[in-house]
Amino acid sequence: MSSILVTGAAGFIGSHLCEALLAEGHSVTGLDAYIPYYPRTIKD
Repeated sequence: MSSILVTGAAGFIGSHLCEALLAEGHSVTGLDAYIPYYPRTIKD
């Protein structure tokens, strides 16, 4: 078993990669950045 850092873990590919690695018995740390590009008033 190895420890693996996955960047972009909240995205489609990253999340599936994390699931696959965990299923194989690896220790996974997920990292992602949630950056507010637009003010909330524009999103609403």
